[in-house]
Amino acid sequence: MNMRYTPHMLKKARDMYRLQKQAKAAKKELKLIHIEAEARGVKVVVDGEQKVVSIEIAADVPREQIPELLKDAFNRAMGKAQIVAAEKMKGVMGELGLGQQ
Repeated sequence: MNMRYTPHMLKKARDMYRLQKQAKAAKKELKLIHIEAEARGVKVVVDGEQKVVSIEIAADVPREQIPELLKDAFNRAMGKAQIVAAEKMKGVMGELGLGQQ
């Protein structure tokens, strides 16, 4: 079977390679972004890839409140991280025609 590559096919392949490189670069940048949220003495820091970087609990936080405050701070940090990641990837997705409705 003899496969012929048209200029259009080669351009598409180059475009896909370029977009793949952009997506990798954006992902690398997301690792460097730190997002934090706090709930009455409990602070959670996540990176742009939505991985926990650190958790700090102030000494004066009542022990019985820690789970609820931790959950609140974590959920808010993750929500912010999702927004940051979406904004970062919007350009790459837009070029693929996936970011527009």
